Amino acid sequence: ADCPKEGVKMCGRLNVTDCEGVRALMEGLQIRLWPETGPIFSRVITAANTVSIVLENAHGQREMHNALWWLLLEPRISNGAVVDFKPSKYTSFNTRYDKLNVKRSAGYQSFRSMRCVIPAAGFGETEGKGSQARYTDFTVFTQDKPPHAMAMGGLYRIWQYKGQDNTNHYKVSCSVVTLPAHPKMEKYHSKSSPLVLSHNDGSIDTWLDSGLTDTRALAWLLKPKLRHSLVAHPIVRPTQPESVGEDTLLMADN
Repeated sequence: ADCPKEGVKMCGRLNVTDCEGVRALMEGLQIRLWPETGPIFSRVITAANTVSIVLENAHGQREMHNALWWLLLEPRISNGAVVDFKPSKYTSFNTRYDKLNVKRSAGYQSFRSMRCVIPAAGFGETEGKGSQARYTDFTVFTQDKPPHAMAMGGLYRIWQYKGQDNTNHYKVSCSVVTLPAHPKMEKYHSKSSPLVLSHNDGSIDTWLDSGLTDTRALAWLLKPKLRHSLVAHPIVRPTQPESVGEDTLLMADN
């Protein structure tokens, strides 16, 4: 995750449409504190833009914050003073699983004490480059009825500065944790797959538990697993979501 900016990698876009599934997921997370401006909804949210995250504070209460989807930030300076934070020159919208226990890496401390989930209706993947690039959108499939939504496992950081009004301000940043490519998803993205959590196996509660600092208890989450059945929907490109082929159902793992 700590490398100079380059082309979009795994999960460089999220679908967070204002739909029944996403709303139901947010309700199920039992959020106590919401951002004043409300959640961020958009069919396509790309890296370095704002996305809504859910975290658990030191008192065990769930909070939603609107965060910059880029874990590492750097100060924006005006007249010799910090007036805001902006994305760092180091790419960090994703954090690789194999960097989580590497000291001095971007996600090392956050993995221990600042984990979050990002509610989404789906995400997008790219395989290949240039004219050979293939784009696929993924959404949750359930055999009974909606909601269709997923909770992506992520990390967050809080950046503080004193504003021009001499009061304390803060900015929240986040990243999505990525795992090795799941065998069922390799044809759509051969390098990695996102960490997607679920209420069904307790993985959401485990990941959000602010009192859990022994990362050995999280090791079982860092292995590729489809906790939901997914629909792979081939599209022209993110800005042209028209279908260019048949949908494929990827069944959840047992």
